[in-house]
Amino acid sequence: MHVQHGERHRTDRIGWLRAAVLGANDGIVSTASLVVGVAASQATSGEILVAGVAGLVAGAMSMAAGEYVSVSSQADTEQADLERERQELATDDQGERAELAAIYVQRGLDAELAKRVADQLMAHDALGAHARDELGISDAMSARPVQAAFASAGTFAVGAAVPLLTALIAPKSALIPLVVAISIVLLALLGGFGGHVGGAPIVKAAVRVTFWGALAMALTAGVGALFGVAM
Repeated sequence: MHVQHGERHRTDRIGWLRAAVLGANDGIVSTASLVVGVAASQATSGEILVAGVAGLVAGAMSMAAGEYVSVSSQADTEQADLERERQELATDDQGERAELAAIYVQRGLDAELAKRVADQLMAHDALGAHARDELGISDAMSARPVQAAFASAGTFAVGAAVPLLTALIAPKSALIPLVVAISIVLLALLGGFGGHVGGAPIVKAAVRVTFWGALAMALTAGVGALFGVAM
């Protein structure tokens, strides 16, 4: 009898959620900080917008490349481990059965039941059983470089567009406070959203993201003001 497993777990979202939240957060923080820093140096409106657009394009490409390279490295490691496990299954089937049974004994099964479970799982999908229970590799947690790259770059661009559009329409006298205020609100919403989707405390996630974003903008504003005065 086949039983349909209808539950949906949050771990299914880890692959894209981490990259998406990281991309959006970085897009808001880095672009808002760049705009605030350049504006604090007494730059013209045109210079502020050029810097912001350049930051958006460079940041999105950097996020895509960084995510693709890092997640590809993880995928390469996973594939190397799976290939090694595949060879061990081909050359030492009994040893691998004993290894899997020992894992189940450590998790609380008695030796006889652990052996039966290991035998049945290996009869069904030996490599899958060892990947999941020995290596900790599953479909939900496996690395997906292209998905991570697109999610990170796309959400970075969306996040970066908001402070950039604010800088475009805001009067020069109110540019810095408006960019800071809107960015902080967005960071709080983003943190809360990430916490909600990931099942974490919403307020804690919002405060954490907002604090670091506000600190980054304050530091870059200070640097911009310092060099603007010095020049």
